[in-house]
Amino acid sequence: MIFLDAAATTPVRREVIEAMFPFLTNQFGNPSSHHELGEAAAAALAAAREQCATALGAHPEELTFTSGGTEADNLALKGIALARRAADPSLNRVLISAVEHPAIVESADHLRRIHGFEVCVVPVDAQGLVDPDVFAGMLAASGAGSGSAAGEQDGAAAGGGVAVASVMYANNEVGTVQDLSALSAVAAAAGVPLHSDAVQAAGWLPLDVARLGVTALSMSGHKIGAPKGVGLLYVRGGTLYEPLIHGGGQERGTRSGTENVAFAVALGTALAMAESARPSAAGRVTALREGFMRRVLAEIPTAQLTGHPTRRLPNVASFCFPGTSGESVLLELERRGIVCSSGSACAAGADEPSAVLSAMGVERTVAQTALRFSFASDITASELDAAATELAAAVERMLRLG
Repeated sequence: MIFLDAAATTPVRREVIEAMFPFLTNQFGNPSSHHELGEAAAAALAAAREQCATALGAHPEELTFTSGGTEADNLALKGIALARRAADPSLNRVLISAVEHPAIVESADHLRRIHGFEVCVVPVDAQGLVDPDVFAGMLAASGAGSGSAAGEQDGAAAGGGVAVASVMYANNEVGTVQDLSALSAVAAAAGVPLHSDAVQAAGWLPLDVARLGVTALSMSGHKIGAPKGVGLLYVRGGTLYEPLIHGGGQERGTRSGTENVAFAVALGTALAMAESARPSAAGRVTALREGFMRRVLAEIPTAQLTGHPTRRLPNVASFCFPGTSGESVLLELERRGIVCSSGSACAAGADEPSAVLSAMGVERTVAQTALRFSFASDITASELDAAATELAAAVERMLRLG
């Protein structure tokens, strides 16, 4: 089997298992306990937080361990929006890009339905990029907008100041990478906190939060060799945000509940390893991805690349194959020993075409033919050559069958 679905998940690294194992067995203390076992757990938790902070160029106290990227996204968007509006009731708008992960889309909708916020969707171009000038205009806008069926506002805002904005660093379906530094500068000029979902960027793109300029950033462990069930939220010091989970006040009051020390150690280890390997891995895999994309487009004349041709994740190649069914090609590839995806794993099984591709202006019937190929850092040229050969054969067979 050739696994080309690393954007969905990755296996846990052996070094990560070895690092976390003691905290699942003999070093099982609660970090809030004031005895030897508890203090050892607290020290391990602090060390893991320091590892993550180093990778992000952040202060350890600016980081909160979560159960994954979804919780981190929820805590960022809801937490900042609610705290900022509590301090200033005129801050009643939330801006999100049109290509966000469902964790952000649904969090924004929750703020609209339950808390009365106005949600404004920042459009993207045909390659999935947010225009900083359009973003700036929407941050400043206060006129009436036209609501969509979901109750969101497209284009101009419906009134009130912006409590928080969110634009993902790199898209999980098409791989397009935003100019986050430019967008952060625009948000800072408007006095608006900018959050970014960096789940797919971790291990492939620089995560230095000072250089990126973001107010908040989310990531997930299982994309970089840590277990499923652990993530991280960075929030710049001094930024107001409300906790979503209340109780004993762990994580400096931002996320109550006994800390998962083993998984925090796992994330710290995985992130340190990923960041250390990133420059060489990103360069090598980018070259392999370029070759794979060229071959697919040359051997399948009807294939259409989705996302930006160059401003994209090193490990993601995504296409539409008009005249086929994406799911049918997916199954045919699996029969041939190639595992990939028809889009975001978090939206698997949905009958509707990808919201990301729709936002990019891809026709509905074409969007339903999409496939995403995402590579682990140890992918080889021979594996991608074999995948391209099988893909061409699979698409030809599906076109022939009609």
